[in-house]
Amino acid sequence: MLNRREALCAAAIGAAALATNAAEEEATTARRNRIAVSTYSFWQFKHQDLRDVEACINRSAEMGFDGVEILHRQMESEENTYLQKLKRAAFVNGVDLCGFSTHQGFLSPDEAVRQKNIDHTIHCIELAYQLGIPTMRVNTGTWGTSKDFDELMKNRGIESPREGYTDEDGFGWVIDSLEKCLPAAERCGVLMGLENHWGLGRTPEGVMRVVNAIDSPWLQVTMDTGNFLEDPYDRLEQLADKAVLVQAKTYYGGGLWYELDLDYPRIAKMLREHKYRGYVSLEFEGREDPLTGIPKSLAMLRESFAGRA
Repeated sequence: MLNRREALCAAAIGAAALATNAAEEEATTARRNRIAVSTYSFWQFKHQDLRDVEACINRSAEMGFDGVEILHRQMESEENTYLQKLKRAAFVNGVDLCGFSTHQGFLSPDEAVRQKNIDHTIHCIELAYQLGIPTMRVNTGTWGTSKDFDELMKNRGIESPREGYTDEDGFGWVIDSLEKCLPAAERCGVLMGLENHWGLGRTPEGVMRVVNAIDSPWLQVTMDTGNFLEDPYDRLEQLADKAVLVQAKTYYGGGLWYELDLDYPRIAKMLREHKYRGYVSLEFEGREDPLTGIPKSLAMLRESFAGRA
């Protein structure tokens, strides 16, 4: 039979073991990424009955997502009353507005065109601030020498510069333009994430050249799993340390333009190794009905990012 001192020691050891187990469980839980969905996943620029952003927020919550990324081009208004209505819809549904996906193009020799895109980007930063969204996707833009996006995809994202100019010219324009957006990003507390999204962002080297040249905490990386068409894993890993949002593409029913057989458990493991704790935002780009393809994607991403080694 234990004496009083032995009993106290045993109790202390037991309490320490419980605390250790709780800490280990908490650490395991902390490694699990929250899963969001882009409103683009519903609309895809073609499903007009699924375009309404507020309805997308409601559906996302019903499906079990943790957050919603809003596509700027999908919004029907920029009036403050509309923006606050979207914030309200997210709050009452218990989901975060975790990302704002915007478009801009800085690959133009025309300074006036670049300034127009700088002004547009700053305006979008201010919209994100009004929406309470902490990070915003930005692009380099493309050269515009492809006939259309279908042709660009047919050429696997490769596009020639405009006649008389080179990619070196383009990098200078992109870096200068994004630098001019930094004061607004810092003032609004909206972190810009440069996406690997065609143009000079088609390669990890291109993305990191811009991010490293600017060297600001207010410009990091939005990492899209589906925009490296060859050797995706090594290329994604080059972006992982700077990633503040991960966009995860899925293709149930076949891809709209192309289809990648992505190993999401492998991607999740790689991101854990780089201590990525942020959102994983679904971009459903399959031909299946979004109302069935999106839930399938959520289930797969939940399983892949469950936090197991």
